[in-house]
Amino acid sequence: MLVDTHCHLNLLVEYSFDVPLSPTDIANARAFIEEAAHHDVTLILNVGTSLIESLNSIELAKNYPQVYASIGIHPNDLTDTWQEDLATLAKLLEQKEELKILAIGETGLDLHYPDYNLPRQKEAFARHIELALKHDLALVVHTRDAGEATLRCLEPYKKQGLRATIHCFSEDLEFAQEAISYGCVLGIGGTLTYPKNKILREVAQTVGLEHIILETDAPFLPPQIIRGKKNHPRYVQTVAHYLADLLGVPYEKVAEQTTANALRLLRME
Repeated sequence: MLVDTHCHLNLLVEYSFDVPLSPTDIANARAFIEEAAHHDVTLILNVGTSLIESLNSIELAKNYPQVYASIGIHPNDLTDTWQEDLATLAKLLEQKEELKILAIGETGLDLHYPDYNLPRQKEAFARHIELALKHDLALVVHTRDAGEATLRCLEPYKKQGLRATIHCFSEDLEFAQEAISYGCVLGIGGTLTYPKNKILREVAQTVGLEHIILETDAPFLPPQIIRGKKNHPRYVQTVAHYLADLLGVPYEKVAEQTTANALRLLRME
């Protein structure tokens, strides 16, 4: 068994961003889910990035037993109504078990684009963290060109039982070790296989399997073997095989440990 701890099935099937999924869209997700299962991926956490896409994640979780939802607002999608949108999502947490909500996010900081609003991102990040702690849910953290600022936002919560994943981990070993000390695991996907990504491979080798979970970020960040094409949850298995070779351990050990890590993060043990 493998777990895709970060996927956007909604973006694989919808024709435009931030629109509710149609019944046809929801039905079209079945092919991706079934193909993933044929490659040992039997649990998928579908991650919201806005109010509408979070609702889409919930709809997919309702329709497929293998799929669970994470709800939140991506730092690049914080509009002037983000507080109202997040309040709407927070109300859904009263039904988190029924709606199959296992995590909050993705949330965090993104300083890649020049028009970012850092105060807004920090405020929203804190609100997401507090929701995760209040409802005993995992936190899905996005960080891009904001490593130090992300750690400083997480630091105040390190003794409060924080359970988080640093999604699409792309920082250095020092960041990894500090994040792990706060209660985070590292979400590792197809970028591990990129020829120039030596730093990530060194991080994975150093921290060990006990601090790693697997993800795809599908339809984004495909592994090297399909670079330039859309990613898919099935490619968690490709990453697992690559990681096994990198660490010099059997594939079965990678599958067992990363799945155990994911289930612990999501309180599905």
